[in-house]
Amino acid sequence: MTVHDIPTLNAALNATATVLILAGFVLIKRGRRDAHRATMLTAGVVSALFLVGYVTHKVLMRGIHTPFGGESPALRAFYYTMLLTHIVLAIAIAYLVPRTFLLAIKGDYERHKRWAKIVFPIWLYVSITGVLVYFFLYRWWPVIPTE
Repeated sequence: MTVHDIPTLNAALNATATVLILAGFVLIKRGRRDAHRATMLTAGVVSALFLVGYVTHKVLMRGIHTPFGGESPALRAFYYTMLLTHIVLAIAIAYLVPRTFLLAIKGDYERHKRWAKIVFPIWLYVSITGVLVYFFLYRWWPVIPTE
């Protein structure tokens, strides 16, 4: 594995988190609290592993920005809007997800439920857009060196 494989691994972790977050939602709607708890804690671990991989990649790449290769103004506007909202909301969930978990762990299920109604769609959006950012940068519109 090289430093260039980390973004693909990170995208896989984000995709896995997306599936787990959705599964956790379905499980709690079906009243399966224990399965919901296990699934959401697993989603939290997977998201934390993503964060470690992301930071590791940034450190190893010395913070070098990965350029976006899409040339259409509309596409660039879409991408950068998605990226900006992804970044801002990702920063927010770094607090919101652990806080929501803590409420459940403490047994404060009413407050947990109120928080989760807000945190769930944000976490899901960040997870999905994380995968999309990967595809935009590395698969669909990569910048190919012209040396």
